[in-house]
This record gives sequence, structure tokens and C-alpha cells, in this order.
Amino acid sequence: MALHELSLTLAVDVEKASVDKDEKEPSIHHYEDVLDVECSICSADADTERRLLRRLDMRVIPASMFLYFLCCLDRFNIGNAKILNSETGDSLVQSLRLTDQQYLIALMIFFVAYAIFETPSNYLLKKYKPSRWLAFLMFGWGAMTIIIAASRNFAGLVALRFLLGAFEAGLFPGIVYCLTFWYKPNERAVRIALIVACATLGGAFGGAIAYGVGRINGACGLEAWRWLFIFEGVPCCICAFVVYFVFPDYPETVSWLSPEERSLATERIRGVASLGHHELTWAEARDTLVDWRLYAHYLLFVAFSVGFASMSQFAPTIVQGLGYEGLSAQLFTVPPYAIAFFVCVAVAWASDRYEMRSLGAAFAFLICGATFLVEGKCVGVSVPFG
Repeated sequence: MALHELSLTLAVDVEKASVDKDEKEPSIHHYEDVLDVECSICSADADTERRLLRRLDMRVIPASMFLYFLCCLDRFNIGNAKILNSETGDSLVQSLRLTDQQYLIALMIFFVAYAIFETPSNYLLKKYKPSRWLAFLMFGWGAMTIIIAASRNFAGLVALRFLLGAFEAGLFPGIVYCLTFWYKPNERAVRIALIVACATLGGAFGGAIAYGVGRINGACGLEAWRWLFIFEGVPCCICAFVVYFVFPDYPETVSWLSPEERSLATERIRGVASLGHHELTWAEARDTLVDWRLYAHYLLFVAFSVGFASMSQFAPTIVQGLGYEGLSAQLFTVPPYAIAFFVCVAVAWASDRYEMRSLGAAFAFLICGATFLVEGKCVGVSVPFG
């Protein structure tokens, strides 16, 4: 009897051990089922993230592009105003009786203010929220642009150009900073390129607008260059109120994302980008300031900005020097900017697509350097086009 009970006990133990083994060591079919489920979950998550990215792109990127477009219109219009209606003696330089040296000072003082206020502006953007701070900046530079139309002398123009630079300084670095609240590092290049390319669109549209405004020279007793500043400043002041209420701040706070989307938008960038509720600290600032890459980027951006700013400010004058007078000089500034828009986006896309960002930048610098050398050799040579 005892042997029978012992055998039954052993049989039960063996059966239980077999079941436990089966549970601990699933079959190959079990593994395949688990993998299929995990893959489907990953696919679903990837699809959800792609849909979220499309929603972000439709809200964040167009708004940022439009802001930078308006900013560049107001930044570069002084180059158009310099020669607008010069054939009738009504250009900016002629009306204010500016010498060449004074005009250069008026250009330079803008960038002095720009350099001073860029970094403090980004700190204030985080402190007061992007929508509020960008709206304030936009209203400020729009107001300064309108008031420039009332300039009567060199001193007034310089003072207003300094204030214009102070207000515009925070926009581009602020927009780039805002993108870190929404996108991973590997998602930003093409999107930043689309925003930067709007500088070239601003130059293109600026020339076209100056051509049209030049035809109302003398209206209401004002020179056309004054109307140019008014027409390009008023939209900024109006749009500032829209920016205050519409521009997206942080993924955690926007109302047009569902709770699940807000959670995904926040979690996907955690650890690799900035979160809206994260506060800046002096320790982080110190770590940034001792990073050699910061200064390498400084040198690259200075090298880029010198050429770009020079071309933007002096393009109408250069075209006029090629033999084109009057409003034709305004129109011929449009094609180079229009082409530059597509080249800028194409290079950024290719750099991201093939992960060759350094090569893309080096190629662009090589072409720019060669072009400036050719332009330097062609000084005094009139080459009509059109």
C-alpha cells in the first residue's frame, strides 16, 4: 500500500514537473507568436509616432516659417529702400542725405544689437513661454519698422535700426530652441532648413514688393521707401496678436493634441531633447560654455553670416551696379533668392537622408567661397542678364 501511494506520488510529481517544464520552456511556436505580437506593437507604435509627427509638422513648422519670413522681410528691406526711386531723387539715402559711411553704420548697428540680445532672449523665451515672448518680439520689430518710415535724419535711423536688431535677435534662435521641445535631434535638420530657407523667400518677395511699392512714390506726400517700411511693418504688428493665442508652446500644454498624443510627444523626446517644464540651470549653462563644439559652430556661422548678410543687404545695389536702373534693379534681385530656397532645402534633405551633414556644409561653403572669388574678379565688369 505504501509502495502504491509512493508510486502515485512520484507519478504526480513527474507530471507536475513536466507541466512546469513546459511552462518554463515554451515551444518554438510560442516564441513565434510572441515575436509576431511584439512586431505588431512596434509597428503600431511607429505608425502612431508618424501620425503624431505629421500633426506636429502641420502646426509647428508652417507657423515658424511664416514668422521668419516676415522677420526677414523687415530685416532686408533697407537694401531695397536704399535705391528705391533713386532716379527721381527719392531713395532712402537721398531723402535722409546719408553718406556711404553713414549708411554702412546704419547697417552695422543692427547686427551689434542682434549679437547682444540673442542669448538673453532665449532665456526669456523659456521664462515667459514661446507664444508670449515671440508675440512680443514680433510686435516690437513690426513697430520699429513702421517708425523707421518716419525717420528724418541719420541719428533717428541708427537708433531705430538698433532697436529693430534687438527685437529681431530672439526670433531665429528662439524658433530653433522651440523645435527642441517637439523634435528629436535627427528630426530637426530638414525642418530647420525649411525655416532658414524662408530668409531667401523674404529676399525674393522683398524685391517684388519693392517693385510694386515703387510705383506709388509720392502718394500722400510720402516717398515710396517710407511706404515700403509701413507695408512690411503693419502685418507683423497684426500677426503678433495671432501668435500670442495660436503659436504652440510645449507638447505638455497644447490643447490640439489628445492626452495620449501629449504623453507620446513628451516621452519620445525625454532624455534627448528639452521638455517644456524643465528649467535652465547655471550648471547646464557652464557645461555648454566649455564645450569646444559651441565655438566651432560659432566660427562656421560667422563665416556663413558675413556672406549671407552682405548679399542680402547689398543685392539691390549690386544689381544696380550691373547697369539696371530704377524698379528693374528691384525685380532682378528675386531670381537668386528663389533658387536659393530650393537649394537650401535640397542640401538639408540630402544631408539628413544620407547622414552626411558635414559633407553638405563643406560642399555649400566650397561653392560660396568659389563664387565670392569669381565676383571679386568681376568687379567693374558689367554683365547684363535679361
